[in-house]
Amino acid sequence: MEGILGGLEQWLAFSLNDLPYIAAVLLIAFTVHEFAHAAVAYAFGDDTAKEEGRLTLNPAKHLDPFGTLLLFLAGFGWARPVPVNRFKLKRPRLGSILVSLAGPMSNFLLAVLGFLLLYTFASFSWGWQMPVWMTHFLDWFIWLNLVLFVFNLLPLPPLDGYRIIEDIMPTHIRVKMVEWEQYGILIFLILIITPLQAYTIDPIFNVVLRGLVQGLQTIFFHLFA
Repeated sequence: MEGILGGLEQWLAFSLNDLPYIAAVLLIAFTVHEFAHAAVAYAFGDDTAKEEGRLTLNPAKHLDPFGTLLLFLAGFGWARPVPVNRFKLKRPRLGSILVSLAGPMSNFLLAVLGFLLLYTFASFSWGWQMPVWMTHFLDWFIWLNLVLFVFNLLPLPPLDGYRIIEDIMPTHIRVKMVEWEQYGILIFLILIITPLQAYTIDPIFNVVLRGLVQGLQTIFFHLFA
């Protein structure tokens, strides 16, 4: 049995011990991310996502089977993108920016919630020791939500960061961006699935994520001191 598990683990991006925590966290993180897109779009008058059953916290409506599988095998993946009709939005440009921003911000707020729970349990446990599984879960909960926050704000199609920049730009530049978008997606894939990520994406994550974690740790340390 141990040999079978060892053989399975070599095909996965994560250890089998961490897999249950990662699966649970991503189930929450992906679902809330896509729900946030749908909720903000609906708030601005676009009911497209609602009509397609995406204005929900039901994970089954948001998870992409192949994107989820790839995440466990390759370390990156995706959920089903929420459909947004820009022309239905009350204020198209502002609405589009906020819809795009809503997903990453939801992950950031989940990470903040994770820190809040971690420090609350640590400070007000009254002699009760937090179970190891809960500590592992919250560690992964914080880390993966911050990863999704930073990753989705990268200015590369089809990520939210690219959509935000696209909506900020003047119309004539936006037209050019649409024309070159297909090549941007190819560049994105090259940067993610080739050794180039060690010189492009990884340094960004190492610097930004470390700064975010240290900053949030400092804030909560002073809040609960």
